[in-house]
Amino acid sequence: MKLLTSFLVPALTAAHALAAFPFSSVKKETAGFGNIVPNRFIIEVDEPADIPSRRSLDPRTVHETLYDSLRKRGVGFKVDREFNSEGLFIGAAVTLQDAQDAMTVLRMSGLKAIRPVVKIPAPKPVSIHIVTDVNDPAIPADTESTHVMTGVDKLHAQGILGKGVKVGILDTGVDYTNPVLGGGFGPGFKVIGGFDFVGDAYTLDEGSNTPVPDDDPLDQCNGHGTHVSGILGANPGNEFNISGVAYEASINMYRIFGCTGDTTDDVIIDALLRGVSDGNDILTMSLGGSSGWTEDTGSVVSSRIAATGKIVTIATGNDGTKGTFFTSAPATAINAIAVASVDNIVIPLQNVTVHGIQHDPITYFSTFPLPVNGTLPIFATSTDTTVVDDACDPLPDDTPDLSQFVVIVRRGTCTFVQKLTNVAAKGGNISLIYDDGAGFEAIDVGNFTSSLIQGDDGVFLVSEFASGANISLSFPQVGGSTGFPDSTTGGLVSSFSSYGPSNDMFFKPAVAAPGGNILSTFPVPLGSFALESGTSMATPFMAGVSALLFGLKGTSPEVGLGARTLFETTAQRISSNVTDGVPLQSVAVQGAGLVNAFNALTAETIVSPGELLLNDTAHFNGTQKFTVKNNGTAAKKFTVSHIPAGTALSLQPVCITLCEVSMTQKWPQGTPFPEDGPVPLSTQFATVKFSETSFTVHPGQTQEITAHFTPPTGLDPSVLPIFSGFIEIASTTESYQVTYLGLAASLINAQVVDTSDVFFGVDLPVIIDASGNFQNTTTNYTFVGADFPSLLLRLTFGTPELRIDLVDADINFKPTIPTRDIDTRHVFERETFSFPQASGGSFAQVKIAGPLFEADFLPRNSDVDDGTGFEEVTFSGAFFSNGTTIPNGSYRFLLRALKVTGDPVNEADFESWLSPIIGVDSPA
Repeated sequence: MKLLTSFLVPALTAAHALAAFPFSSVKKETAGFGNIVPNRFIIEVDEPADIPSRRSLDPRTVHETLYDSLRKRGVGFKVDREFNSEGLFIGAAVTLQDAQDAMTVLRMSGLKAIRPVVKIPAPKPVSIHIVTDVNDPAIPADTESTHVMTGVDKLHAQGILGKGVKVGILDTGVDYTNPVLGGGFGPGFKVIGGFDFVGDAYTLDEGSNTPVPDDDPLDQCNGHGTHVSGILGANPGNEFNISGVAYEASINMYRIFGCTGDTTDDVIIDALLRGVSDGNDILTMSLGGSSGWTEDTGSVVSSRIAATGKIVTIATGNDGTKGTFFTSAPATAINAIAVASVDNIVIPLQNVTVHGIQHDPITYFSTFPLPVNGTLPIFATSTDTTVVDDACDPLPDDTPDLSQFVVIVRRGTCTFVQKLTNVAAKGGNISLIYDDGAGFEAIDVGNFTSSLIQGDDGVFLVSEFASGANISLSFPQVGGSTGFPDSTTGGLVSSFSSYGPSNDMFFKPAVAAPGGNILSTFPVPLGSFALESGTSMATPFMAGVSALLFGLKGTSPEVGLGARTLFETTAQRISSNVTDGVPLQSVAVQGAGLVNAFNALTAETIVSPGELLLNDTAHFNGTQKFTVKNNGTAAKKFTVSHIPAGTALSLQPVCITLCEVSMTQKWPQGTPFPEDGPVPLSTQFATVKFSETSFTVHPGQTQEITAHFTPPTGLDPSVLPIFSGFIEIASTTESYQVTYLGLAASLINAQVVDTSDVFFGVDLPVIIDASGNFQNTTTNYTFVGADFPSLLLRLTFGTPELRIDLVDADINFKPTIPTRDIDTRHVFERETFSFPQASGGSFAQVKIAGPLFEADFLPRNSDVDDGTGFEEVTFSGAFFSNGTTIPNGSYRFLLRALKVTGDPVNEADFESWLSPIIGVDSPA
């Protein structure tokens, strides 16, 4: 049995910005490691069928056996939740009176795992706008554009609407009183059932409190779950002309968040298992927390459920700016569909009305109308439409009072604020800046009333002004919204969408769906409708597409088990930007691409598998096979070709001698710091050779193809290049794909522990003393009041195992990370290695006083000071993690972090660090 937990007395907080963090971010207080909830654990027990001679036991007997075993060992505990789903999860969530008892539990037989309870952040859309009415200027003109992007509109036209399919949503609850969501609750309504696991007042932000469950998942105080529900199932025929992807499907809502605040993964497990027992065909979760590992309890249970033929869709996360290897859990579930977000192809912008001459309305780049009343004439600061520095200098003395004009200015040379300041000096307070070819986009105008218009529109206005035409403009405050085609980011992966892959190189995300700027339902007391953005919005869209699939093909396990592959092999590949000739976006963030619901549900050819996992160079799996099955009635001839995607350079480079990169020059070595999103792409691609490049498949027959991959060359492995792409299988009328992903480096070489002084101005790791200062010399601690040490560290990559042990001050050991007060000239090299046991042990033939802390499958830290940037382990008591007292004396902390793919019995696969001397001087 593996212990997936922390052996604790200590505690941890987290926080982050590549430059420096304020030291005030470090709180030096007792808490849980990162998102771990102190003293709370999920214990998974062996199933009755797995226990010799006990096959007749029912799950309840297994639970009583567990509790009796705990009592006999003197473990104080409180049962928070019980899990009784045979084949999926049997166990309990418990609060231990003493966290050190986790080690006692570990020694018990009949257990599969003990994992810490983990806090899951409340879902938080990237943006939100409450819609006022049908004239709200933020509403896109084409509210069904997301259906057009994905072919859902074609399926709706054929009457494929998800009828008969049950979808379980785990979220903040739902306001089913909204008429667009059916206006009621229970049999016969759209929301047919569900459960509230927590109640309105439940929140972890204000300290853990007791959930108050009931049978009614009504939410009229948060809204996230209501918005999610509308994306899946909003009834058409409403005043906003929106409809859910599968609006004839039935919804069960499982409320796992209160009005505000976070939840824990034991609540999620409870809701998942309830969703299965209630007979849902699909379970969907727009939630998660930073992880990168497939081992979280929520991920494990989600994966098991998906393996039974249910479809499970989960949001990948909104941490795209934090770079690769940062997928949220439980989206890391191996068998689930992790969903990325794509920007809507339509931007809701505003129109200005032209008066005095016949002309179409002119679009300006603003979601809301400029607060301008009445109709105003125009004034151009220059009649030269090629001027490069319009209004960059003070306007001429003969410029009239501009307070009653709309001032037209050309973009270029200086900042927009500088131009508008010069206009304001002549009384101008309303301006339109026309583009000079740099692009139609949002611009920074400071506190001025101004916006950008397109170049051709500006040239028209200036030309009319120069001719003396009597032209004026007005800014409609209602009814001026327009759905402007988004030629900049529309159809591209949203900048906020999180990158994969998982730390163990699983394919995350799987596919993408529309998630940017989505209009959907909202609680009636909060406005009834809202525009939101996030992978939270893309995920119910994918659940809706899954419901359409089940509605058409039936809800058999066979259909569910093939769903992800079907969606991946029929998806639409996504470019990295709208410029011609740029590479496709990395599979690490787009997955297999934007879902094409129509192609998926009407496919006559089945390609399998949908994803090829090539792994890293140390475990490279370069020979792969896939099959093409013809389910049609006529023979089909296909050609096979390779379409590479951009190679994502995960880590920031550091130029050693030359910054130019060529095969004859010294390469820039990578830092341990991630490249922030959008992650830069290289056009060094993998090469692929196929056993067949063209073939014919007859009806009912299957063709197997072998692909031989060679990783890209000419790349610096120290920046962890993630290479990826697609194998296209195309006929004259059909096109399918298999998506691949690999790493042109060895993961075991990725640095795990940050040893730099970048973030706190001192080399990490570092001890913080009782006064809140960095400890540089031998320091004694009494462990009375605030007189105890804390260990401040950052992880630059995930680690399967991190542990801290207490060792003698004069330990004969050479760590991999230098420690300032240790003279390494007199430290012997290591020859043997064995792990310490709970009561002590040996490490490189040196006695260990005892263990202090262990945590498994930890994510890396980010470089943002938002709670994910560092870890602080606080040792507030003079106790080992097994509860025994630490004798007074001189010691050091020995920190060890296992590298990804490392062997936990091989000393060389760990990074290690010894602290300065810690004196334990605890009063008797």
